[in-house]
Amino acid sequence: MPTNKYIYFFRYDTTESMLCKLESKCIFNKQEEHKQLFSNVKIEPSRSAFIKRRLDVISFSTDYDILIDQIKRENIQTDGFKVEYLILEGDLTRNTERLAKLKDVGFCINSYPDYHNPTVTYGICTYENIWYFGVLIKNNFAWQNHKQKPYSYSNSIKQNIAKALVNIAVDSKQEVKLLDACCGVGTIMLEACFAGYEIDGCDISWKICKNARANLSHFNYVGEVHCSDIKNITKLYDAAIIDLPYNLFSAATEDNILHIIKSTSVITDRIVIVSTAEITNAISRAGLRVVNYCIVSKRGKANFTRRIWVCESVDKYKTKEK
Repeated sequence: MPTNKYIYFFRYDTTESMLCKLESKCIFNKQEEHKQLFSNVKIEPSRSAFIKRRLDVISFSTDYDILIDQIKRENIQTDGFKVEYLILEGDLTRNTERLAKLKDVGFCINSYPDYHNPTVTYGICTYENIWYFGVLIKNNFAWQNHKQKPYSYSNSIKQNIAKALVNIAVDSKQEVKLLDACCGVGTIMLEACFAGYEIDGCDISWKICKNARANLSHFNYVGEVHCSDIKNITKLYDAAIIDLPYNLFSAATEDNILHIIKSTSVITDRIVIVSTAEITNAISRAGLRVVNYCIVSKRGKANFTRRIWVCESVDKYKTKEK
């Protein structure tokens, strides 16, 4: 009876459903379904805005009583523990039964519990007739401290989206060099630094670049911010993110958009592009191929949507096909 080492639990708004599925596909090579995902890939929940918890499976069985015996044999002796019942898709266990099972597990642990400030939290759950027990790791949401950055703009991208863009750009790689080609005050850069990735930024405004550097410094992050036209950047990157400003398409010509995308494609083979406008023609003219796509709407503003294109160079695809 093969099973996965980790069970992930997701939480997201309906407007971010497509984004979450795309992010999970890039991280785990499969989409979350019903806000849950089983995988052998281990990542910290705080790397994503959408992953609420991760259960590190210790024991599992189709027989609940056997699972309880397995837990007893683990001889767990951790003072200050807590046990939580986790609900997965299709679990019809009544609340009274859940409480009883929490007691069953609690009596298997030879220590004193602490329900308010636990040193470790264990979890129990069932899915498709298999019972699981393990250590529960929660998203600590420390990344939300970035909301207190010294400089911000009203049209800055949301943190949830920024974190997802980083994960989508990184794909399943562990060590990458990223570029935020239109970095603004560094919202995306902050999330990449938090996740432990190397990232540079680029913007044509010296004042915005100054503010981005101040934001990075405020959280003791290291990242190069280039005050430059993207065409003058010669360093090569594993992936880039381009978050086109709201009014860029209306204030600039299509050639300006093409200039940004094409210049970025010279220094990387993978680009994640965000825009409120339709730019597939510019993507194609830049010699890129769209490999994934999703939209994110704004809660309360159905007419406002961000489109996200995951692009790779056509030449790279030709190499893969050979």
